[in-house]
Amino acid sequence: MSNLIEITDLSKSYGYNIFAVDHINITLPRGKIIGLLGPNGSGKTTLIKMINGLLKPTTGNILISGEEIGPETKARVAYLPDRTYLAPGENINTILDYFEDFYEDFSKERAMAMLADLNIDPTAKMKTLSKGTKEKVQLILVMSRQAELYVLDEPIAGVDPAARDYILRTILNNYNREASVLISTHLISDIESVLDEVLFMRQGKLVLYSSAEEIRQKQGKSVDAYFREVFAC
Repeated sequence: MSNLIEITDLSKSYGYNIFAVDHINITLPRGKIIGLLGPNGSGKTTLIKMINGLLKPTTGNILISGEEIGPETKARVAYLPDRTYLAPGENINTILDYFEDFYEDFSKERAMAMLADLNIDPTAKMKTLSKGTKEKVQLILVMSRQAELYVLDEPIAGVDPAARDYILRTILNNYNREASVLISTHLISDIESVLDEVLFMRQGKLVLYSSAEEIRQKQGKSVDAYFREVFAC
């Protein structure tokens, strides 16, 4: 099956005629890095939470590898939320052991190699780490899985510019090539070089789905520049 995600008439309403996600239809392929882009309040995080089974749609359906959202799809999706969720009193080694026990596709060896690359002490407790280092640890946990879909919500927002290139290389070098990566970010210029395709969202609606290269060729400008043009006030 070449399609990884099939979304049909998907919406999430929080009141009469108030839609965080407004009747979206889209099919996303395997083997792509896809940017989920839009201003604050556009519905990106709501869409991500529905893909991960954390919110129930008001209408519509999501299929991942032909399966409706449930235990089977959750085992295939590696999710990086936009907030730190790891227990502050736990050390990194303990967290790695937990992930190894919980996820059949988790590689502790890969995680340890990435920690070493970033000079992060695996015996350190989470509460002793800076915000940026905590986010690096969370990304390492996600990218050490052999998932079918990686969903990353603002993966580089809290890290210094010097670490961003490493993080992008980590994403490129560690995701399953039969999988796809869905990245939500405001830092478009920093990730544009790795994007194959982009989704633009505004007020819960899907306003554009295109390859990054098609935007450059047809619009004669970068994805970041075109995004600014489309969403200019």
